[in-house]
Amino acid sequence: MFPKMGKTFPDDDERKIDRLTYQMAVAAALKRELGGSHRAIKTTMRWTGVSERTAKNWLAGSHGPAGEHLVELMRHSEEVCIAVLRLSERDNYGLALEIKEIHSALSRVITVLENPQC
Repeated sequence: MFPKMGKTFPDDDERKIDRLTYQMAVAAALKRELGGSHRAIKTTMRWTGVSERTAKNWLAGSHGPAGEHLVELMRHSEEVCIAVLRLSERDNYGLALEIKEIHSALSRVITVLENPQC
């Protein structure tokens, strides 16, 4: 029996909502980057070394990656990285990643325009 005074347990309902938000955000990011095909499952498996069932669960949003698997997904997927940064309320870092990507694309366009290979 627990004493009436002292520390309380965290509200499990609130933590469950946070987990669902996280799981759905990762699933949506993976689908945006990889699509919803079997190729997406194979790519996720290759990036992280997880089983097919685990990759399917991540893409379905029923479970989310943890620890080293999340780091691997963030390493390979800009979409997952930005989604996690948004969840952690670090949008400014996500914006910096997007700006860096746009800068790279513009640099490639300028190079092509300056050196046409006709």
